[in-house]
Amino acid sequence: MERVVCLAIGYVCGLFQTSYFIGRMYKTDIREHGSGNAGTTNALRTFGKKAGALTLLGDLLKCVAAILIAKALFKNEYGDILPLLSLYAAAGCILGHNFPFYLKFRGGKGVAASVGMILAFDWRIFVLCAVVFFGLFFTTHFVSLCSLCSYGAALVLMIIFGEMGFYGMDRPHTLEMYAVMAVLTVLAFYRHRANIVRLANGTENKIFLGGKSGKKKD
Repeated sequence: MERVVCLAIGYVCGLFQTSYFIGRMYKTDIREHGSGNAGTTNALRTFGKKAGALTLLGDLLKCVAAILIAKALFKNEYGDILPLLSLYAAAGCILGHNFPFYLKFRGGKGVAASVGMILAFDWRIFVLCAVVFFGLFFTTHFVSLCSLCSYGAALVLMIIFGEMGFYGMDRPHTLEMYAVMAVLTVLAFYRHRANIVRLANGTENKIFLGGKSGKKKD
């Protein structure tokens, strides 16, 4: 039951669609522009750097909030499996972000929310994934590639740290934690399937901090 509660908490937090609400300020639905995705990259391309930064921050913080709420709720009774419950809360948030019921289940791709997940889950993984992301970004400028490689790195690092005993859980719960993270990683790749095709075809859009971008959709 505690897992279901954490998923529900996360889903409710994930329903706050930052880029969609920013778009409403411009009297437009962001999903009708650019890639049709309610995420950070599309907000950046559609509304500019400020909107992109606000979207990243908002989507990041809602996942942090979901994890903090779950920890506060279960720290006394389930303190020995808090890392696992935190991941369930994050999973719920990502699902709420990707599939918001009030937007006909058309949300984002979950990357910014996943940044919040990693930040709140383990700062060491966050730092290492940031190195992977920006190292790739400044050499390729493909945000989708950076995001997917960082996601894969997060899964590998979680397993490495888990096997080193960093999370203090017994074997079954540790393996369950790996499984939840693996599902989230597969979901991220699935949500980026169009980007993967364009990367393979050499037609993926690029993002430059100076404001330039390619012409293909994200």
